[in-house]
Amino acid sequence: MLERISYYIKKYESVILYLIFGVLTTLVNFAAYHICYTKLQFPNLVSNTIAWILSVLFAFITNKIWVFKSKSFEFSKLAVELSGFITARLFTGFLDTAIMFVGVDLLKRNWIIAKIVSSVVVVILNYIFSKLFIFRKNKE
Repeated sequence: MLERISYYIKKYESVILYLIFGVLTTLVNFAAYHICYTKLQFPNLVSNTIAWILSVLFAFITNKIWVFKSKSFEFSKLAVELSGFITARLFTGFLDTAIMFVGVDLLKRNWIIAKIVSSVVVVILNYIFSKLFIFRKNKE
């Protein structure tokens, strides 16, 4: 039984770590927004932008080091990975906004259902972009 559990943990290690660090990234986002908006009294959009930047940087670092185990810290490799990561996150951020607009404003659906659908789509796409394009392993 323990061997089987160990096998599946090893097999799906990157997915498990991605989900764990995804939760932590969400906490970074919420905490940063809360501090900026309620404590520092920055405007909503400024607070949200700061929270997004901090959470994307946190996600990049944790994804690079622990989830996808990209070991290179050479400047050119780091720049390519970071720019690809930010581009993908911008794309999925716009997609999230579009799904919410269509679901809530156009279709008049419950915002929670729209947010769940959006979150599932965004998490899957972020994982695919990171695994296949951003932190892909070089075949040597």
